[in-house]
Amino acid sequence: MDLTVFLAVLAAAVMHASWNVLVKLELDRFLSLLLIQTLMGGAGLLMLLAFPLPAAASIPYAVASGLLHLGYNLFLARSYRTGDLSQVYPIARGAAPLLTLAVTWAVMHEDVSLMSAAGVALLVAGIWAVSLIGRRGLRLDGLTLFFAIGTSVFIAAYTIVDGLGGRASGQPSSYTGMVFVFDAVFLAATALALRGPGVVGQVAPYWRTGVTGAALSVGAYWIAIWAMTQAPIASVAALRETSILVVMLLSARVLKETVSPARLAGAALIVAGAMLIRFA
Repeated sequence: MDLTVFLAVLAAAVMHASWNVLVKLELDRFLSLLLIQTLMGGAGLLMLLAFPLPAAASIPYAVASGLLHLGYNLFLARSYRTGDLSQVYPIARGAAPLLTLAVTWAVMHEDVSLMSAAGVALLVAGIWAVSLIGRRGLRLDGLTLFFAIGTSVFIAAYTIVDGLGGRASGQPSSYTGMVFVFDAVFLAATALALRGPGVVGQVAPYWRTGVTGAALSVGAYWIAIWAMTQAPIASVAALRETSILVVMLLSARVLKETVSPARLAGAALIVAGAMLIRFA
């Protein structure tokens, strides 16, 4: 992977992790996602105005991405209703790169070197080690596990769709903006249908904090879509999950969490996997 792309994806991982650790919204998970996604939709409109429009061939990909992101948001919110963040997050994020690798290699026949595949495997192993090893009381009921795994399927699906859409668009930046708009419209319509117009008043007081989270999310996914036009989709998908490592470091620094030897070993696996992807 080219050094510029590699560093850009690492920057995206830092942005993604930073918003998850530092941005605190006193809303349930669904409303938090609604607020962030709505603000991202506004950013998407600005991106469509600022950059040349994407090719028409990429519009179906953007629509599909919006629907897949809707499924992701609904499944993720449902997972967190009955499962802890520390248990649901690694399942959702850790399984997705493997699914992405399998589909891009077996179905799309994207060229993935043995070193890249090994890097993805090491990185995913590190994610699971950092997130789960040494934790007591690891319990997920069958329904929560279903939604957590379903979340990972949606992540893999929208990653592949957006990688293909970004390539078909000829303009990854405006394609990203279009995706943000569709994501916002679909989630807002669903929120109004499920919870009524009162959701507007519930999320409005938190817009200032939401702007920070939306800005970081916009930067993170904008970079990811651009990177997938420059490098194999599976490699980018795996590398951006180094956000788990950033979360661990920020939690130790900001939240004063203890970093165990097992988590340090997992961190080493993540770094080793990232290096294999970089030099593949």
